[in-house]
Order: sequence, then C-alpha cells, then structure tokens
Amino acid sequence: MQNTLRGIANKAKRLKKYRFFNLYTMLNEESLLDSWRYIKKNVACGVDKVSAREFEQDLQSHVHALVERLKRKGYRAKLVRRQYIPKGKGNVRPLGIPATIDKLLQMAVARILNAIFEQDFLPYSFGYRPGIGAKNAIEELHYQLQYGWFGYVVEVDIKGFFDHINHDWLIEMLSQRINDSPFLRLIRKWLKAGILDTDGKVIHPATGTPQGGIVSPILANVYLHYVLDLWFEKVIRPNCKGSVYLCRYTDDFVVLFQYKQEAEWFYRELPKRLGKFDLELAQDKSRILSFSKFRIEENSRFDFLGFEYRWGYNRQRKPQIKKRTSRQKLHKSIVEMTMWCREHRNNPIWMIFGKLNAKLRGYYNYYGIIGNYESLKEFFYHVKRILYKWLNRRSERRSYNWNGFNELMNHFGLLRPRITQRRNNQLSFYKALC
Repeated sequence: MQNTLRGIANKAKRLKKYRFFNLYTMLNEESLLDSWRYIKKNVACGVDKVSAREFEQDLQSHVHALVERLKRKGYRAKLVRRQYIPKGKGNVRPLGIPATIDKLLQMAVARILNAIFEQDFLPYSFGYRPGIGAKNAIEELHYQLQYGWFGYVVEVDIKGFFDHINHDWLIEMLSQRINDSPFLRLIRKWLKAGILDTDGKVIHPATGTPQGGIVSPILANVYLHYVLDLWFEKVIRPNCKGSVYLCRYTDDFVVLFQYKQEAEWFYRELPKRLGKFDLELAQDKSRILSFSKFRIEENSRFDFLGFEYRWGYNRQRKPQIKKRTSRQKLHKSIVEMTMWCREHRNNPIWMIFGKLNAKLRGYYNYYGIIGNYESLKEFFYHVKRILYKWLNRRSERRSYNWNGFNELMNHFGLLRPRITQRRNNQLSFYKALC
C-alpha cells in the first residue's frame, strides 16, 4: 500500500466519523502508474478495442493525457461493453467491460475507497476484501454452525442486486466518509455511463452498477454495508434474545438464528428494509430452514457459495456439519466441461491435457476442502468419461479403448482429485475466531 493510502486507512480507522476531502487530487500520474500493476493484462477489451498490452506500450503518455483531462475536468467515461455469460438453467449474467483507460482510473479510485471503507466493514462481510475470500466465509459459517447455538437458517437471495443499486442512495452512503464533490462526480459518471449491448444499442441505466467494472465490487460492498450489515448490527441483533449470526459474501448471505420466532421476524422485516433502498427479495429463492444438530432426522440442507451444508455424524456418532459440492454447481461444472471438450477435441493432445489440468487445478483449489473428497472423485469420474467420449470422436474411427485411454492419462499426468485445504490453516482460523 502506498504511504498516502496507508495514511488514509489509519485515519479512517482512528476517526470513525471523519469525512475525507482532496481525494480527487490523489489521482495523479504516480498513483495511476502504481495502480497499473494491479490491472489484469489478459482480460477482454472494452469498446475502444485497446488491450492492456497495447495500452502498456505507451503507458506514460496515456497516463499523462488522462491526468490532464482530470485536471481540467474534461474526463468522460466511455461506453461499457456488455457481454453475457451463462448462469445456469438457461439464464445469463450480464457483465460490463470498461475501456482500458477507464479500468485504470477505476483501479486508482477503488484503492482509495478500499483504504477508507475497509476500516468500517464488519467482520462478517467477506466479499472482495483484501486478504479475505470465499474460503474464509465458508469456514467461518462451518464453525458457527458446528459450535454455535443455532436452530434456524434464513436463506436470502436479492433479485438482480447489481442492476438495482440506487445511484442517489449510493452517493449518499459514500458521502458519509467522503467530502469531495469532484471525486463523487467521477464515480457518478461511471454509474451513468452508457452500456453498449451486443445488438449495438446503447442503454443509459437509471440504476445499478455493471458487474465486471473494477470499482463495482467496493461500491456494492459499501451499499450493502449500510443497507444490511449496519441494520443487522444495530437493529436485529439487539432485539434478539437468542444467538444470531450473519455471513455475507457480496450479495450472497445467510442468517443464523437460535429461535424460530426471531427468524420469522427478521424474514418479515427484511423485504421492508430492502425495499427502502430499491432492492427486492427473490421470494422463490429465499426461505426459513429448520437446521439443528438436535433434528438431524429432518435431513435439512442448504447451499452457500457453491457448497451444500447438512448435518451428519462423525465416526464417534456425534453430530457434525458436512459439506460437499452443491449438486447444482456440480451439474453446471459437468455441463461446462462437456462443452469445452466438444469444442477443443481437435486440438493437439498435449494442449488438451495442459488446459484441462489447469481447469482441474482451479476446481480442486476451490472445492478441495476437508470432507469433500467424494464430490471431487465424482467430478473426476465424469471428466474422464467426457474426455474419453470426445477424444473418440476426433475422427470417424474410434481412437482409444479404456486401457489405451488410461495409459494416455498417465502419460500426460491428468490431475487426480486432491484436498487442497490444510488442516493447520483451518485450526488456526478457528483459533483466531475464538
């Protein structure tokens, strides 16, 4: 962290009601050049069709010209290119890809916002924060369920969260810590920037922030910090007699309650709270679930961040939280692997196995938690059958039998299922919680 950002972070931590000014002047050449280090260089281009590699060839002049435009207040945000990616069940997720020069400026602004608001975020917020990730949310939720006094889980889904963020409310929330009009106007420009859709039409959004923008995650965290986290901490928790706990990863969150009536009260009040800030509860994906170690026979289970949680027994026949890959996520991964093998089956064999190993490595790194080995084996079993099927369709004649295919896998070292989570890391994390 730069010294200026470290100073801002220390001041924000020390003075909880301090409002920062002169942040706009921090967007200088030094700050932008330092922020360039954090820009991913192999991502898709925006509407300007300038890749990060091409931009980097003349980085100094691009940054100098950008700073001059900022000084004379002549900066204009470019259109955001929209791209759709499959979401499952035939749905798609819209992503917004900014131009490279906008990515750079957004990175510099995001670093400033992170330095300020990271000091305010509560410990049960895990999404897009430095040094904290989904694995921490998964393990802390596991810990709370295993050792806490909870009997009910409230599963919550916010309908189209990133598309319904109210711009005026968001600027008001940012203003609680920022007293710099040019800096806030810059953020509003990105919120109001037109979106170039795949059909060539330009959409001018009245609400929302594009998923895919570098500054979007921190803005989303700030929004839900005021909408949900502070409300839970100052209103819900003090009015509950039993134990309560919130675990949030950006807009994905679950809430644990000891008593059913308090879970029902929260579930009634939540739509009113979200509605005040133009957000809506997805009723078909939200519910109250009975979930207790004393009612294992109910066989209750829920999904969070790609994992299914349920109660079971350990070897000593004591109640224990069990986690495995969500059945929906497992099916989605198998479908995506089928599509990939079909599209790349005519590539050279060494290239297929190299890219496939990279995909498996990423899959094991996320899902390879302690207790989930059977799900990894199930996924690997399907990957082998899919690969066997499509390699035998490279030509009109069958290329391999199972013996030859197994020799091929051994030769190229297809990655076998493995647990990547270290038990000592898990124990140290639990110790820190205590």
